[in-house]
Amino acid sequence: MGLHRSDNSCDPTPPTGPLAMALYGALFLALLVGAHAELPGCKIRVTSKALELVKQEGLRFLEQELETITIPDLRGKEGHFYYNISEVKVTELQLTSSELDFQPQQELMLQITNASLGLQFRRQLLYWFFCDGGYINASAEGVSIRTGLELSRDPAGRMKVSNVSCQASISRMHAAFGGTFKKVYEFLSTFITSGMRFLLNQQICPVLYHAGTVLLNSLLDTMPVRSSVDDLVGIDYSLMKDPVASTSNLDMDFRGAFFPLTEKNWSLPNLAVEPQLQEEERMVYVAFSEFFFDSAMESYFRAGALQLLLVGDKVPHDLDMLLRASYFGSIVLLSPAVIDSPLKLELRVLAPPRCTIKPAGTTISVTASVTIALVPPDQPEVQLSSMTMDARLSAKMALRGKALRTQLDLRRFRIYSNQSALESLALIPLQAPLKTLLQIGVMPMLNERTWRGVQIPLPEGINFVREVVKNHAGFLTIGADLHFAKGLREVIEKNRPADVKASTVPPSSTAAI
Repeated sequence: MGLHRSDNSCDPTPPTGPLAMALYGALFLALLVGAHAELPGCKIRVTSKALELVKQEGLRFLEQELETITIPDLRGKEGHFYYNISEVKVTELQLTSSELDFQPQQELMLQITNASLGLQFRRQLLYWFFCDGGYINASAEGVSIRTGLELSRDPAGRMKVSNVSCQASISRMHAAFGGTFKKVYEFLSTFITSGMRFLLNQQICPVLYHAGTVLLNSLLDTMPVRSSVDDLVGIDYSLMKDPVASTSNLDMDFRGAFFPLTEKNWSLPNLAVEPQLQEEERMVYVAFSEFFFDSAMESYFRAGALQLLLVGDKVPHDLDMLLRASYFGSIVLLSPAVIDSPLKLELRVLAPPRCTIKPAGTTISVTASVTIALVPPDQPEVQLSSMTMDARLSAKMALRGKALRTQLDLRRFRIYSNQSALESLALIPLQAPLKTLLQIGVMPMLNERTWRGVQIPLPEGINFVREVVKNHAGFLTIGADLHFAKGLREVIEKNRPADVKASTVPPSSTAAI
């Protein structure tokens, strides 16, 4: 008896019908979205090496915030004794163990265990006609705080603390009572310290929630998103997606695109290689693709900044004499009124320069027109020559503070005529003086601007130090350490939102008693 298979599970015939059309449509849409997904021009990675520095500054800020805790007065009666505890203040935070870590989904998690809070409060005791009062020190022991900051991108492309989770607990409290009624206070201490512990527990998480969602966000507001670089161009540092955290780092993708201030909606398509960050040895890494620099040069080109005009006395004397000698045959045929006219030298970039980043270095290619003419007063100018100039500049990048700076150097230079090869040969004597003109007259002006730099998206008060630049194929990375030039409190107080109160109620926080 033979065996027959009646199923068609191996039939290669593709599915048909409405379901198949839906599947093909979804696949096409996914491919279309992927093909048009914009790549970041700038990436920043903060590694776990930075967390110890951030933790030290953050704990100072946390201690100052806990000192703002306000606890309601505690009143009670036990037998014939009436007591009132008021003006409770947190005076210090003593830490035994604390950890700050990156956590997927949560971004930043701070855990404090077995800490203690120093307290001071005013006591009042009434027994019949006898009254006692004064200030006393106390301590809250076994303080544990676990708080997480969730970071996200807001609609404007700015990084924000979008949520704060919190758990806080206090194991015990101790108050050193003294004076005539010491025994009475010791009798009442169980009621007093239990009530204070309960009230203090209820205040820690709301203070931390306010510190994260309001005060830390005012610090993040100091990071540039869309800002002007100078009078001609601006830069867009908007986040392209929510920050991504792993157990060892926090990665942020920024658009990193320049734009002319007169064309704020203009955008250069990003066809460059996406920068990659692999290292984790330094506190922070910043990566820039060729697109970052190309968008800068194209923005200045569209703003009309890439041109130079020298007329009369602005033309160096030696170059003026050389140009007149080179074109003597053309000048001598002109009318006497034109021969001694001022000389004009105009350089105009013909197309946006392009940046090429390779492991060996970074170069910028420029093509410009060079026009030489005589400009007699009140008469049309007389053109002597028009040539094309190809130049290649080397570029060295550096981070200073928060500014990315560039030093340019002229490496290759040649001029040629668009008219004929014979005229190009005649231009050879002009190559050396024109190159000298570029090195002495043009390059210093360019470097004066590029060395001023452009700000990197970091909050106010934080700078880069000890940076190391590394070139790759199509992008470069800069590894550096961080330095707090200003304390968190100083920056936050400067940028604190007006009339903000700490009454914001956290959506989800736990005070474990």
